[in-house]
Amino acid sequence: MIRETLLDLFTINHQALHTNLKGLTDADALVQPKPDGNCLAWVVGHIVASRDGALTLVGADSFLDPETRKRYARGSAPVREAGDGKPLTALLADLDRSQERLTTWLTSAPDSVWTSPLEGWGTVAKGLLFLHFHEAYHVGQTGILRRLAGKKGAIA
Repeated sequence: MIRETLLDLFTINHQALHTNLKGLTDADALVQPKPDGNCLAWVVGHIVASRDGALTLVGADSFLDPETRKRYARGSAPVREAGDGKPLTALLADLDRSQERLTTWLTSAPDSVWTSPLEGWGTVAKGLLFLHFHEAYHVGQTGILRRLAGKKGAIA
């Protein structure tokens, strides 16, 4: 049950991100919220880095280099200009790669893994459920950041 639920939830997030990012440019992704906050480029990079970190926690291979994960880690400096992080198209490719890896791991993990201890999280199931909550929070931000970039909302 948890496997199917997480597969559905991460798929919904992936689709919502693609919907919110459709038609946006790198310049749109760099619009800074006022008075403070992170732009769309940082938020998407953070989601991707969080997914990569979760995959490594459960024993799957990392797909990001350590410098990229650090760039988008919680508390890292905001992305403010082109070249300060990855372009939006590269972040979307990383997002798609993370979705493939999450799907593969979720569909192939043994049933016993869900109750396995995961340091700092209790169990693997609790850790991945929190990751989904964390990600969904940021996916919601992308809809607001899209509007701040002057684009019409993409999800009704």
